[in-house]
Amino acid sequence: MAQFVKLVPENLKALREVNPRLMSYNVEFAEVTGGTFWKAYTPEQVAGTEEFHVAPSADGIAAMYKDLMQVYAPIDLYNEKLRSLAKELGTAWVRVSGTWATKTYYDFDNTTGDTAPEGYLNVLTKEQWIGVLDFVKAIDAKLMISVANCPGLHSAEEPWNPSEAEKIFRLSKEYGVPIDGAEFANEPNMMEDTGFPAGYTPADYRRDQDLFFAWVRANYPECICIGPSSVGEGLSFNSGDSKSGGIEQLVRENCSTAELLEGTKEPLDVFSYHYYNGVSERLASVMPSGHWLANSAHTEEYLDVALNCARTYVPLRDKYCPGGEMWVTESGDAGGGGDTWASTYLDVFRTLNELAGFAAITDGVIFHNTLASSDYGFLAREVFNPRPNYFAVLLWNRLMGTTVYDTAEPIREGAHVFAHSRKDGKEGVVYLVINNSLTETTTVELPKNAERYTLAGEGGNVRAAVMTLNDKPLVLGAGNSLPELTPAAQEAGTVTLAPATCTFFVL
Repeated sequence: MAQFVKLVPENLKALREVNPRLMSYNVEFAEVTGGTFWKAYTPEQVAGTEEFHVAPSADGIAAMYKDLMQVYAPIDLYNEKLRSLAKELGTAWVRVSGTWATKTYYDFDNTTGDTAPEGYLNVLTKEQWIGVLDFVKAIDAKLMISVANCPGLHSAEEPWNPSEAEKIFRLSKEYGVPIDGAEFANEPNMMEDTGFPAGYTPADYRRDQDLFFAWVRANYPECICIGPSSVGEGLSFNSGDSKSGGIEQLVRENCSTAELLEGTKEPLDVFSYHYYNGVSERLASVMPSGHWLANSAHTEEYLDVALNCARTYVPLRDKYCPGGEMWVTESGDAGGGGDTWASTYLDVFRTLNELAGFAAITDGVIFHNTLASSDYGFLAREVFNPRPNYFAVLLWNRLMGTTVYDTAEPIREGAHVFAHSRKDGKEGVVYLVINNSLTETTTVELPKNAERYTLAGEGGNVRAAVMTLNDKPLVLGAGNSLPELTPAAQEAGTVTLAPATCTFFVL
């Protein structure tokens, strides 16, 4: 059904001011140290012309996926193209964490011979960490980490100790790029699956998070304490069959956010959680109800997952961090390295809807996972070519200010309507209208002349690897220069938005 939207700026009511670093991102420890991760999909799989399927194996997940993994070298954070494109995104938080971080030993005095000590799985060198600090400084970002909490550091019965954390906090501060924020651990509600000592319980976690935050506040008071970085609550699944197993079974076996926080003594400065829309094709055969097909990636049910997670976690934030911001410290289209379409225009619907919808619900920061790794990274691994999501958030950051307005428009297929102040500080407003219908146009009535920025898949293909802005392809030019993000002049009156488009109107 075609939709009609009338924009009435004078009727807008301000909801809140949001963090200017709302759009942030991860550079994971696994990227910094180098390590094993998913092989990239083929161009044909990305385009949807070649099926990607992994048959389940009686020998377990490791046997199923061993041929789909490869060892990657550490990311080059001194690469000029990477730094330039990151800096263009503007002010942001950079989170260096992930499950890898929980099991990483900081070998800053070069004593391990690049071999992880017993109880650890990975090694971070001083040179690698200085590379992170130089990158953060070069792009004028804020730095967030999580720390080691694995069998190499202590047993479940022994309290956590700061011997490893002190190394990385001290080096960072002495180098002139102090750690601005810290979570104790990544996805702690997965307990031993995230790398904690054998037999670790929620009570152990509460004890140790208190110890960590108390240590941070006593020794590095400029660092804010963020947590708990849990995952799974508020997710929607594709099957109501409780016997189907998969991601919902995994979530049920995790402990809850309340179990991680109830009775803790050290308060949170910021409440955090993780969100993914589901699992990718790589995990679909073992978690079928957690996987969404590409033909659902534009639907209301799919796009509401991120917002439902936010609505689920707001009461938990209000209870355990009253008055604080709520951060999504990992976000992306799917666990398991991303879906085949994650690097295409099709995922832009989810990204822009999540940013705008989250800001309409609460104040905080969303960390996209990742800047330049995996199939859902803003930039392609190693070559750092921008994907459609990069240009979408670049445009968001250039246009959308920090004042969020209530548009009074119900979200419906063809009309996801959001409004912010202008980023340039001028009087007026910026509307984002997402027409997520693949078949119907949306008519917008403009009260005055405006600048229009319409995003679409090249050639009208939602799975296109290239996105267009007002029909012009968004690709790098000579010397890796960014294309001009030039608006079209739009006269007052009715405007017809084509199916499968995302349009910013600057009034």
